Amino acid sequence: MSLKIPVSITDHAQGNLNADLVIVEYGDYQCPYCGAAYPVLKQLLERFSEEVKFVFRNFPLSEMHEFALSAAIAAEAASLQDKFWEMHDAIYENQEYLDDLYLYKLAEKIGLDMEKFKSDIQRAELTDRIDADFQGGIISGVNGTPSFYVNGRKFDGGAEELFELFVK
Repeated sequence: MSLKIPVSITDHAQGNLNADLVIVEYGDYQCPYCGAAYPVLKQLLERFSEEVKFVFRNFPLSEMHEFALSAAIAAEAASLQDKFWEMHDAIYENQEYLDDLYLYKLAEKIGLDMEKFKSDIQRAELTDRIDADFQGGIISGVNGTPSFYVNGRKFDGGAEELFELFVK
């Protein structure tokens, strides 16, 4: 399967934004497998930040994970204050405490303007963006989280296997 929605400047990306190697993760903030992949991906980005562009797209499995959508909305609201990655990391690093109230604590902890955050999480365009990520995942063949795409092709492996891309 291939990535049907190309990576664009509207995606949340980190690393070398001009890298030839582009890894896209479709993830769910409450998924234990995504939680386990998070530190591995963090390590990969630390070691190979000049060689890879890493993109995160929302794929909340709301029927299984009660707070996945709330967490995605919180991360998107944080992005409106240029703190997407801080919120993304804070959520994964505190995944076991996840609930709606805890998301407010994380927003405070990373230094968000709380009045703006409380207002922004109500904005329909945030859920629209999450829905667009989700639908893009569906048409690209995502059937679970985390799902990875490397340079537009579905990657059949976990986060640990991504390191093999860098073995020269």
